[in-house]
Amino acid sequence: MGVQPKSSLCPGRGSVRQPLASDPRGSAEQGTNATRLSERSRNCVRERAPPPSAHCHRRYVMRRAFAFLLILAVLLQPGAPQARAAQSEFRAFWVDAFGEGIFNEVEITKLVAATKAANLNALVVQVGRRGDCFCNRAMMPRTQAGIAPLPYDPLDSLIAKAHAEGIKVHAWIITTAIWNSVTPPLNANHVFNMHGPSKTGADNWISRRYDGANRAGADYLLDPGHPDAADYMVRMYTSVASNYDIDGLNFDRVRLPDQNLATFPGVSAWGYNPVAVARFQQLTGRVDNPRPDDAQWLAWRRDQITNIVRKVYVETYAIKPQLAISADTITYGYGPATQGGWEMTRTYREVLQDWRGWMQEGILDLNIPMNYKREHFTTEPNNQRRMYLEWNEFARDHQYARQVAIGSAIYLNFVANSVIQVRKALTPNANGNSAVGWVGYSYRTPDCYTNSSAECQPPRSGDLSRAELTRALTQPSEYDTLLPPVFSTPATVPTMPWKTAPTRGHLAGTAKTNTGIPLDQILVEVRDPETDALVMARFTDGLGYAAFVDLAPGRYKVFIPDDARVTGKRVELVDVSAGAVARFAITPFAKGNEGRRPPKGTTPGFDPMEEQDLSNGER
Repeated sequence: MGVQPKSSLCPGRGSVRQPLASDPRGSAEQGTNATRLSERSRNCVRERAPPPSAHCHRRYVMRRAFAFLLILAVLLQPGAPQARAAQSEFRAFWVDAFGEGIFNEVEITKLVAATKAANLNALVVQVGRRGDCFCNRAMMPRTQAGIAPLPYDPLDSLIAKAHAEGIKVHAWIITTAIWNSVTPPLNANHVFNMHGPSKTGADNWISRRYDGANRAGADYLLDPGHPDAADYMVRMYTSVASNYDIDGLNFDRVRLPDQNLATFPGVSAWGYNPVAVARFQQLTGRVDNPRPDDAQWLAWRRDQITNIVRKVYVETYAIKPQLAISADTITYGYGPATQGGWEMTRTYREVLQDWRGWMQEGILDLNIPMNYKREHFTTEPNNQRRMYLEWNEFARDHQYARQVAIGSAIYLNFVANSVIQVRKALTPNANGNSAVGWVGYSYRTPDCYTNSSAECQPPRSGDLSRAELTRALTQPSEYDTLLPPVFSTPATVPTMPWKTAPTRGHLAGTAKTNTGIPLDQILVEVRDPETDALVMARFTDGLGYAAFVDLAPGRYKVFIPDDARVTGKRVELVDVSAGAVARFAITPFAKGNEGRRPPKGTTPGFDPMEEQDLSNGER
């Protein structure tokens, strides 16, 4: 906002001061001042006989010219605050499910009002917390947390109230962690009870560490390398997408856990479910129990996590093509520039989360790096201010054909520093790359005083801190010297052209034997049928599923190269259309079973529209 010049209604006469746009009285006083302006203008016309002298006219012109040059000089100063045009920005709170937020109708009404007051336009709301759902219509059981009784549905209620105010709802689901107590969940159908540590053999889906531990801190986690566990994790997301009018799905903890071993520093020691290890041995021909730092084993475990993300992306596209798929991604320590490149980051090696690869492949629409750093920590080797800048730089430079919204830890920062981090997140980097928005963690803990950090005393309530944060984001305040405030006006959520006006399509399907047995980790190639040129290739997952994204429309040959397990027909021609998921189902003969046919009623492939019996008694 620049300097407002006085408006001289008649040469040499007074002026009417217009209220600033940020003045809370502006809307009330605009009409009064407009009336005064009209009356003074009429008076000015009546007073214009005789006309001013030439000397007076020159003085008037010079004064106007001087005022214009003064305004121009102020606006062109380096670092001068520039007015932000009407924005298209993703602006959101994360809303965790471990406290106030969506436990009842009153909390939801309050949440939506607070979001609107802060000029935010989206909510990333935790509905999947520990193998459960803050909803009534999903494959996970309804949470046993203290939410309002049935028929109350937290997700349904939130969607209705948020959409009425133009606020988008992204359903945030924890991917791997399913329980955090030795006391089992009350619902017998909870995945912990069905496939937890008390089960044996392939019925046990729990991830293990190299030393045999099966809890990461307090948490039990599903192992992405176990085919049935991986399929369950996918269906958590697709069931919510099928049953609710959400705007997006949000991955969290789609990775291996922390709590690694000091004897193997800098690498993940998790993923040792016996079924997962056996699959790795089958693919590689090895018989050893691989060490955590084994390069082949690291890559294999990383691929199992990526398979889950890819399958959710494609199968939810088949359900709701415009649904935004996002992930809350890891940014431990310094950025890749300091750590020696992406492959040397703690993200890539310690938790095996290849979010750069997901963005490059196009299996995420929106990356939300959890860039949780304290702006006031500026001393090496823990210079969190520098860490924040380095990860922002990397994320903005690695969006490929998708988007990034920077996540920051308002719960670790003073309000003034949170505003600084918002501005940094939304500022283009040296390469001209910009994030599409910002997400703050969290609604419930809006500053370090609410979080009771050691440097932020005395503690105060979330309501008080949220009011201060809202004021800092939307109004001129002592928290921010720049004008206009960073979220001074509402904004629309940026479009995703690859979803709203797609020019490419996706391909997915299964490879199973003629008797219906999934072909685990068999290579599937996508080729040009005319030239036989290879377009894409990858191994199937544990259920024989493979998917390929962002293919140009046209006909493709899906082909299984020679494999000792199968014989006979291993090819299918498939037409890919823009904005759709094309399907394939290849069913070669298993070696030694060339004369057998599939059992009647076998339906190959994954059908996301198939009606399912849901564990909480609804469909």
